[in-house]
Amino acid sequence: MLKLISIKSSMEKLASHGGLINIGALIEATNLRDRLDRLANVHCVDPHFSHSEIILSMIGLISVGKPDYDAIEIFRSKPDFFMKALGLSGVPSSPTIRQRLDLIGRAAEPDIKDESAALVKSTAPSITPLDTSAGKFIPLDIDVSPFDNSKTKKECVSRTYKGCDGYAPIFAYLGTEGYLVNLELREGSQHCQKDTPEFIDSTLRYVRTITDQPVLMRLDSGNDSRDNFPDGAYGNVQFIIKRNLRRESLQQWAELAKRTGTPQPGCRPGKSVWKGKTNVGLKGETLPFPIVFEVTERRTKKGQQLIFPEYQVDTYWCSIEQLDADEAISLYHDHGTSEQFHSELKSDMGLERLPSGRFSTNSLFLHLSMLAYNMLRIIGQLSVEEMYGTPLPVNRSKKVTRRRIRTVMQDLIYMAARLIHTGRRWFISFGQLNPFAQLVEKIYCRLRGNPL
Repeated sequence: MLKLISIKSSMEKLASHGGLINIGALIEATNLRDRLDRLANVHCVDPHFSHSEIILSMIGLISVGKPDYDAIEIFRSKPDFFMKALGLSGVPSSPTIRQRLDLIGRAAEPDIKDESAALVKSTAPSITPLDTSAGKFIPLDIDVSPFDNSKTKKECVSRTYKGCDGYAPIFAYLGTEGYLVNLELREGSQHCQKDTPEFIDSTLRYVRTITDQPVLMRLDSGNDSRDNFPDGAYGNVQFIIKRNLRRESLQQWAELAKRTGTPQPGCRPGKSVWKGKTNVGLKGETLPFPIVFEVTERRTKKGQQLIFPEYQVDTYWCSIEQLDADEAISLYHDHGTSEQFHSELKSDMGLERLPSGRFSTNSLFLHLSMLAYNMLRIIGQLSVEEMYGTPLPVNRSKKVTRRRIRTVMQDLIYMAARLIHTGRRWFISFGQLNPFAQLVEKIYCRLRGNPL
């Protein structure tokens, strides 16, 4: 029979989020404090907390999965560890954070983007490219992901293409790990192509501050515009963009595919697939870049013979001449991985319903989330290297190349730790039953420049 366990209180100072020390170490690797405290045109009368302390407090909350102003009150009751981990002089109240973020608005966004890119460049253990027949390319995935903020009266909330009321932010992820290099909060009803050429230009500037390696930019059909084709200003930037067929004839594409494409083996009876590449359009015009196509013809459906065949046509702009149709299509399908990154932001970090009624404050909040997301991603990738070594072994039993943000939070942030002050120094002590204690210590020492 199971014996009852009694509950007992002690005077020990225990923290439930011991992994915040690594968030603090990453903050110290940036110039964020100095830049935020020198913000121009943001004046607060007699502030008890500096701009940087307000913003770093919010980053701390986001990093533990509590993206809400009122969550700070939990840490105000027992402030010691939260202060020490993030290097704060105190813990501001919920109204103070709300009012100061409203005051700062979008003024801090350029500094946050600059420091986020610099942090990825200096601290990320690796930015993994894709292996192709044309060489190695670092993927850059750009996509819009609607945020459902239904039943709210927040500024700029409107109907999104997903059929809900909310925002339609655009994100840019770098590498197979998915580091977030740029984002922009947008009104829900804004078309995904509006302002996208300018967004791509600023994104490539941040990418080039991080890496000078060849880049493969991937976009979906909502961004099928020649305005999005990058020029040579940023070096070797190639792209695969899914085309919008608009009013193009499916029948004409089927005829072109049958003439020039390669029939695909293994199709069921009543179905045929052709893949190929063309440099000439349907009207005989010369194209600026090759078009890769995949055409499917169905003559039967659910066991019934069709009077007229049905056609499905997928076409893609591809600027890499050396890629064949199969490889180009496979590389575009890999673009779907960015949906996992959206999910980690919206679900794992709880960011879908933004906290403020003001658009400018929500935009600032989303930029702070970008920095917190990259910090958690860096901690996760460092943990993968520490556990499996570098380069990652190919023949290990479980192929782990990236940790999901939820896993990073649960294993490496939510850690019970005892806070100790002795000899005019502060220490934290993890319990001997904690299986991740040594891993967190290795990551912390590595971030502080003193690897074990």
